[in-house]
Formats: sequence, structure tokens, C-alpha cells
Amino acid sequence: MKKPCIREQTEAIEDQTLHPRAARSAQSRGRSRPEKEGEIRTCFQRDRDRVIHSKAFRRLKYKTQVFLAPKGDHYRTRLTHVLEVSQIARTIARALRLNEDLTEAIALAHDLGHTPFGHAGEAVLREIHPGGFEHYAQSLRVVEALERDGKGLNLTFEVKDGVVKHSKGKGNIIPATPAEAASTLEGQVVRVSDSIAYLNHDLDDALRAKVIKKSDIPSEATRVLGESYSARIDTMVKDVIHETARDEGLPGLRMSEGLLGSIAALRRFLYDRVYENEGTKAEFRKAKKILEDLYAYFLEHPEEAFHDHPVLKREEAHRVVCDFIAGMTDRFALATYERIFMPRQWTVY
Repeated sequence: MKKPCIREQTEAIEDQTLHPRAARSAQSRGRSRPEKEGEIRTCFQRDRDRVIHSKAFRRLKYKTQVFLAPKGDHYRTRLTHVLEVSQIARTIARALRLNEDLTEAIALAHDLGHTPFGHAGEAVLREIHPGGFEHYAQSLRVVEALERDGKGLNLTFEVKDGVVKHSKGKGNIIPATPAEAASTLEGQVVRVSDSIAYLNHDLDDALRAKVIKKSDIPSEATRVLGESYSARIDTMVKDVIHETARDEGLPGLRMSEGLLGSIAALRRFLYDRVYENEGTKAEFRKAKKILEDLYAYFLEHPEEAFHDHPVLKREEAHRVVCDFIAGMTDRFALATYERIFMPRQWTVY
């Protein structure tokens, strides 16, 4: 008797239960290198698992979110950030009857290419690498060309598209044009969830670090969003769900104008008082010096970067060094800088 194919059963359940606009595993646009489908997991489930088991994912544990190389146990890192994004995104996806597996895969992969020292590291590489640098493009490069000793993870089109389209910087949370939006609603959900997560946990970390006081938070934000961390997330998530579901056809992700205004006020406050305040900028200047010196050193010694990694054989020196530094954790960057540039402490007996 032939064993039932669990993957096909899952795909049938997707077809019966998901919204017509949701992405179906069986209708994926596929991978760059075709693969035989699995017996148990759908293509999006396999993508999620490949991301979780990647080296780049594990390194997120020691990469800065806002505060450089934080000592406290409760400050966010890139790893906790992507987990919070994943949780928020799955809540929204489930409520809208979208594909949770695809949503989760995009959420977990979206920051794999982030640099050490957060956006300070990204700014340095953007400035000194001849090709420029954007962490979302580097995330794509990680999954396509760097993981698995240069073979890449060979993820589906839908996951890679969501990763590339998640970033918005100081731009609109809801894309102004269709070209800016992910091709799937699941990818659009991750973009919004990324903002919901970082706005709230960065504010929480800034309060914990005593960079700001609760009374400093603009009232135009707290009046609409809520006074507490959990209340603000709850307000934002519910608004996305209800505003998007108002049109049963789900043409795209939506948020109410009132909420977008409050979010904009909160984001301006965070940039002014947390991301770009003098104390933070002073630390960022130190990080910039470290990465600039490391970049210059490895540009002269690219063979010391990846050793025998295939990227050395097929890329020019600037690309090799950029990939190497972007993949560093905060503590590895600090330890490497100390090893190369700081004098050794000799012990005399």
C-alpha cells in the first residue's frame, strides 16, 4: 500500500483554508536550482528550516539591534528581533488566512545580512564599499551565495522576494507604490511587522537603558497607541488586521491614517532621542573606526578573511572583505580588532 504524501495533504489543506490571495506552497515560483519536493514538508516549511539551521542565523545572537555589544541579559539582539517579528507576522497572517509558513520563513531570514554594530556598521560599509551596501541586499546574498560554503540555501522566489522588499528605512511603512511592495501579501506582512517590532522593542530597551524616561514619549503617540509595550503592539496589530480585512479581496496591507500618524510621531522621537542622540552617535563613531580599520586591513590581506571559502576564488577583494565584515558579530569584530591592532600583554614570571 502506497504511503500518503503528507506534503500533498498539507498543500490540499492550504488550498481549502487559505484566503484566495494567500500564497500556496504548490504554486510557488520555485527555486533557482530545481529540487525534488519533500515527502513531509512544503517548500516554504523547508525554507524556514534552512534559515533556522544556517550559520548566519546563529550569528544574529551576537549582533547589535540598537545598543552596541550590550552587557545586560534583557536587551534585544538581531536574533530576538527576528523572533519578535516572526511572532507578530504570524499573528497577522493567521488572522488574514495567509500562509504562515511563508510568513515565518521571510521573517526569520530578513536580517541575515545585517552588519555588526547595527545600522552604524551598515552606514560604514555603504560608505567604503565601492558597490555600496544595503542589509536587505546582503541578506539575499547570504542565502544565495555565502551559506553552505558558497552553495547558498536555494530558497524559493517568494521568500527571497519578501526579504528584499522588507526594508523601508525612514520611508513609508505601507509602500507608496506597488513596485516597493513584496509580490506576496505574506512579504508585505513581514515589512509591517518589522516596523511594529522594532518601534516597540527599541523604545522598551531605551527605557531600560535610561536613555529616555516614560514621560518623554510624545503624548500624540501614547494617546492612540497605548501606554505600555504590550498595549502598543496590540493596537498596531489589530489595526493592520481590521483595516486590511475591510476589503474582503485583500488587495494589500493597510493601516488607518490615525495610527500611521501616531507611528510616525513615535518613529521621529526614536530617531531624535535614541538612534541619533549624542551618546549613541559617540558609540557609533567608535564602531565606525573599528570597521574602517578592519576593512582596510583585510583589503590588503583578503586571504585572511574567508581562508578557503569558495567566495575567495570567484570575487574581487572588495566584495570578499565586505562579505566577511558584514558577517561578523559584534564580539568577533571587537576580538579581531584587538588581535590585529592592539599590542599583546606579555606576562613575565
